[in-house]
Amino acid sequence: MQQLKESSHMGQHRLHKTILVVEDDDSIGSLLIDALAQETSYNAVLVPDGFEALRAVRSLKPSLIITDYRLPQMDGLELYDQMHSMDEVADVPTILMSAYMPVDEVQKRDLVSLHKPFELDDLLDTVETLLR
Repeated sequence: MQQLKESSHMGQHRLHKTILVVEDDDSIGSLLIDALAQETSYNAVLVPDGFEALRAVRSLKPSLIITDYRLPQMDGLELYDQMHSMDEVADVPTILMSAYMPVDEVQKRDLVSLHKPFELDDLLDTVETLLR
């Protein structure tokens, strides 16, 4: 089982809110985790795929999920559908990131989407808006 990568502030109780980032590209995932740790007051945890995310949500109880669309084994929409059928995270807002956005499916689920490449400020603004 792959270990979760946590922001450097994970041990502190920074507002008691956790963001789960699901990204299979470690360099992008690390960049997102570092930006969230430095620029927000939230804890951030990185997992590499949908199956790890499904395992992590039970213990983390995230306040927000940020996921890539193109993931190994299950895509971001499949992950969203499975997570939102779980009582623990049924109402947790989700940001879907992708260069290849399935617009109809995103609209059907009323998801927040960010088209890659995006500015980190756009992500941070979206995170703050969703977690207010």
